[in-house]
Amino acid sequence: MSSQSRTTEGRGRLYDDVIETVGNTPCIRINGLAPEGVRLYAKAEFFNPAASVKDRLAVSIIEEAERSGALKPGQTVVEATSGNTGIGLAMVCAAKGYPLVITMADSFSIERRKLMRFLGAKVVLTPRAAKGMGMYQKAVELAETNGWFLASQFETDANAKIHENTTGREIVADFAGERLDYYVTGYGTGGTLTGVARVLRKERPETKIVLAEPTNAQIVASGRAQQRTPEGSPAGSHPDWEPHPIQGWTPDFIPLVLQEAIDGSYYDELIPVPGPTGIEGSRRLAETQGILTGISGGSTFAVAMQIAEKAAPGTTILCMLPDTGERYLSSPLFEGIAEDMSAEEVVLSKSTPGFQMPSS
Repeated sequence: MSSQSRTTEGRGRLYDDVIETVGNTPCIRINGLAPEGVRLYAKAEFFNPAASVKDRLAVSIIEEAERSGALKPGQTVVEATSGNTGIGLAMVCAAKGYPLVITMADSFSIERRKLMRFLGAKVVLTPRAAKGMGMYQKAVELAETNGWFLASQFETDANAKIHENTTGREIVADFAGERLDYYVTGYGTGGTLTGVARVLRKERPETKIVLAEPTNAQIVASGRAQQRTPEGSPAGSHPDWEPHPIQGWTPDFIPLVLQEAIDGSYYDELIPVPGPTGIEGSRRLAETQGILTGISGGSTFAVAMQIAEKAAPGTTILCMLPDTGERYLSSPLFEGIAEDMSAEEVVLSKSTPGFQMPSS
């Protein structure tokens, strides 16, 4: 950057509502961490208005349902979510005037449920022992009993479609004329992987697509098929799933949206990542890059770094950062981050005479 003072000129347009600002998130260079000659970028989905990649999905589900007539004016929307889809849906439903009910296992971070309630949604908690299937089945029950619109993020065609139409197109445009050797993502519903892969397989076939999942919940790597209902919904928990700290990734079943990517061989490599490694990756991005992302973002970054360390000079890698770190304050991501001053901070406080805290 030149020494000229930073200025801005505006976007050159006005927006009719917050929904119009979804998408067009930046790919940011990660500096000083990858080996020399290897370029590492992160697609920062926390630039979406409700701070996660799921804002795209939320807009797509609601607008596609409006177009088809499946969602009626004023009808209540219900969905099972670990948080980010619910936050995105809460934003969209607030802007469009739909009541929203979220079902969520009580194991997910408190910040997420508070954010959804702050945006006007109702959050119905389910026991963590029932895992993702419990909150999923609760949403189905509520929809069937009350005649509500079930968002069906794990099955709906609107999921991968929005990533094909936006996320994938953005990546192709941003790397036009540039190398893009690897694209790294995890999965929750599988929509990002499936939608982006549809585009990259056609327009950037040289790009290797890497899928990551938690080391202790390798349900895709297991090769064991997901049991499904005739409609494609999961018929039960996958036997190889275990609880893991990478919130938003890998529910206890293989979503139907992800199944397309599995069946179509949309990824070239499957790499496991331990939860603690993802947490360390998130902290490393914050401390060395000023990038605040959650555990899932730290996990994709850690996998991208693993690839970078073995890559030849000239290699370019892009990893997804699905959300912001602020919705993990009560999670293991922030364990050890003190509220009170450390001994070193107390010394700094005492190094000048004024405005010292009484306890210091």
